[in-house]
Amino acid sequence: MGYSLCILGCGTMGIAILSGVIDSLDTPASKMLKGFHKWESHTPGTLTPVGPPDASVPTRFLACVSREESGQKLRKVFNDLGGLGTTIEVWVSKNLEAIQSSDVVILSCKPQLAHTILGEPGIKEALDGKLLISILAGVTMRQLTDWVLPTTRVVRAMPNTPCKTDRSVILKIFSSIGRCRFLDEKHFDACTALSGSGPAFACIFMEAMADGGVMMGLPRAEALELAAQTLQGAARMVLQGGSHPAQIKDSVTTPGGCTIAGLLALEDGRVRSTIARGIQIATERASELGQPAKK
Repeated sequence: MGYSLCILGCGTMGIAILSGVIDSLDTPASKMLKGFHKWESHTPGTLTPVGPPDASVPTRFLACVSREESGQKLRKVFNDLGGLGTTIEVWVSKNLEAIQSSDVVILSCKPQLAHTILGEPGIKEALDGKLLISILAGVTMRQLTDWVLPTTRVVRAMPNTPCKTDRSVILKIFSSIGRCRFLDEKHFDACTALSGSGPAFACIFMEAMADGGVMMGLPRAEALELAAQTLQGAARMVLQGGSHPAQIKDSVTTPGGCTIAGLLALEDGRVRSTIARGIQIATERASELGQPAKK
């Protein structure tokens, strides 16, 4: 039972995926019975992997990189995970061999390198009949299917409707690191902006909140902790409580109070439209990634 999972171009996101999968498999079922559920398990659209290994659970892990320096860093990262992390195989400059040894391949390289990697001699044939999952921004399903054989099952993390078995595999992989939603490909560039670039935008807002706290006399460490906890709490109220952000905002805004005074200052700075425009610009840029450079 189980299958071999290969991360092709194992950078930051590849590490996150493997770490999440390993963590979910290393976590004893007893923890799940003692209240250690991930918050994702309480929200719709998410499946947290539990229970014994089955056909949708990977039992072998391969991480591919192009440079030995990167390989050494990966080995240290995975060894530090302990448990199953120490079993992750790091392959350097051996994309073809790794794919031949795998059942499911996650394409996690830079978007502009996808065509080059998939075009390496033997890669197309090695992917014959296998599941190829792309997490690349801007590289479309049309491009991916053009670069592989018709027998390769292609999923763009996850814009199409795969068969039942593939769906289970995909959910087991990606719900180990967060919520999973199936979207039409037309929404993927916006999804990239919100989910891929979004943490950077959120961190700018968090940092600015902390700066304001420091300005008003709070120590830096405490100000940052308060800002992070505040954003985390608000996010959980939306995800777990089903509250609309506007509803949460109104519930803490009392007449003539400090919150409404601060909100008006934010509105003076056009924070709301600036953030929305940031998502718009990031979406437009995401649609350009992976496409041929314009001359």
